[in-house]
Amino acid sequence: MAHADASVSYLESERGFWGWALSTDHKKIGIMYLYTIFTFFAIGGIAALLVRLELIAPGGTIMGPDTYNVLMTLHGAVMVFLFIVPGIPATLGNFVLPLMIGAKDVAFPRINLISYYVYLVGAMIALISLLSPADTGWTFYAPYSLKSGSLVIWLTFGAFVMGFSSIMTGFNFIVTIHRMRAPGLTWNKLPLMIWALYATAIIQVLATPVVGMTLVMLIMERLLDIGIFNPAKGGDAILFESFFWFYSHPVVYIMILPGFGIIGEVIPVFARRPIFGYKAIAYSSLAIALVSFIVWGHHMFVSGMSDWSRWIFSFLTFFVAVPTAIKIFNWIATLWKGSIHFDVPMLYALSFVFMFSIAGLTGVHLAVLATDVFLHDTYFVVAHFHYTMQGGTVVALMCGLHYWFPKITGRMFNPRIATLGWLLLFIGFNLTFLPQFMLGMEGMPRRYFDYLPQFHTWHAISTVGSWINGGSYMLILGHLLYSAFRGEKAGANPWNALSLEWQTPSPPPQTNFAVVPQFPNSIYDYGTEGAPEPHEERRAG
Repeated sequence: MAHADASVSYLESERGFWGWALSTDHKKIGIMYLYTIFTFFAIGGIAALLVRLELIAPGGTIMGPDTYNVLMTLHGAVMVFLFIVPGIPATLGNFVLPLMIGAKDVAFPRINLISYYVYLVGAMIALISLLSPADTGWTFYAPYSLKSGSLVIWLTFGAFVMGFSSIMTGFNFIVTIHRMRAPGLTWNKLPLMIWALYATAIIQVLATPVVGMTLVMLIMERLLDIGIFNPAKGGDAILFESFFWFYSHPVVYIMILPGFGIIGEVIPVFARRPIFGYKAIAYSSLAIALVSFIVWGHHMFVSGMSDWSRWIFSFLTFFVAVPTAIKIFNWIATLWKGSIHFDVPMLYALSFVFMFSIAGLTGVHLAVLATDVFLHDTYFVVAHFHYTMQGGTVVALMCGLHYWFPKITGRMFNPRIATLGWLLLFIGFNLTFLPQFMLGMEGMPRRYFDYLPQFHTWHAISTVGSWINGGSYMLILGHLLYSAFRGEKAGANPWNALSLEWQTPSPPPQTNFAVVPQFPNSIYDYGTEGAPEPHEERRAG
């Protein structure tokens, strides 16, 4: 194992504002991303709580329809482009990727720093639109987005700029994984988190330019009125949908694949068992990345496409469930006869498996042509999407944040407070979005400012759940922030995990490793019979 120089941690080196602002250390960049995205998470969350408060009863409650549309757009755009897309790769991915493969940093540290500032500039450009807020929804559908009097151009241009940050991060990760693995760390010995980040990076590099070109064409339409998407000038609004969803369905996997990687790391550690079916889980990440590019049409079943197109896209949508199911079945098999310890990261991991299973199973209803016609653009879609994004990606981010918190900060959180935060999140989230499945099946359209009295009960329950949900995040993040400065000192490996990042001090030294690690017999080859138990005691170094 590597012998890390524990004399100076990354937190103690190059301190002060400029020491952080100009640092090319992947760990500090990950921390800067972390604070930034949670700032935007708060903005998007407040918008969501206001939207839900408006919907607590029929009729106007606290705002008019125009304000409702603005807040709905703000919530969607901020959460998707400013929070969830960079959520795990740019934060935890940036921090742990070099540590997990035995590298001292990413392949291009300066590009890594530039990507953060490009993201920040794009976010500021997008927020300029608040001077005359967009009301188009986060999808910017034409032709309405061409006619809206709001600052749609600023919002879309901000998303365009942030796309470059995503591409740079993906490119950096691909090169790092290919070229900077420690000697002996072959592909079949890589941690599952690295496989997930690798598949994510491929999607980032290949799919993001498509939405970039789409947003540029939308801006040109607004400025020059050239008629690409405007039916009044011979354009095709459905073309915009095709371009948009060709990116926006793969982006779902940019959001969720790193979450799969986190769960694949956490479950074996707290189940005290090697992962079941290591190669199947690893290769399924690449399979998801591949199939994600050819299923975008299921968002457009009711847009007038041909029957053959519907049948093909429906079949492909069913097919993408196969590699996802492989992961869930193998996680459950890992738990089978394991010595499960219900530490806080494990509670989040088990919640992820439960809630993402609901997301996947309800996705079947939207893949079936007959049921999608009825459920399309109803609250059923809203619930399904949030079970994927919040029940999946955000819960996985919370799982990873608690799992690697001792490594990032060198301190421990209070397990009782953290468990209470998890419980409130689990209750609040399900109380918010389970009723929305009922609303959708009863025919309640999404994005509506008002509704008939028959939908009142489910809307009221959902709104109360949103308050619990929002309060849980305040408790969780507030407690973690306090613990980062006031928590008890953590050991190098408090979870007794085997992956390489836990073989360095907590927090890690600036250079990660004093000696390049060697892998004659990899601790990552979870599929090897007789592999060591994940909680077997090991000394750091």
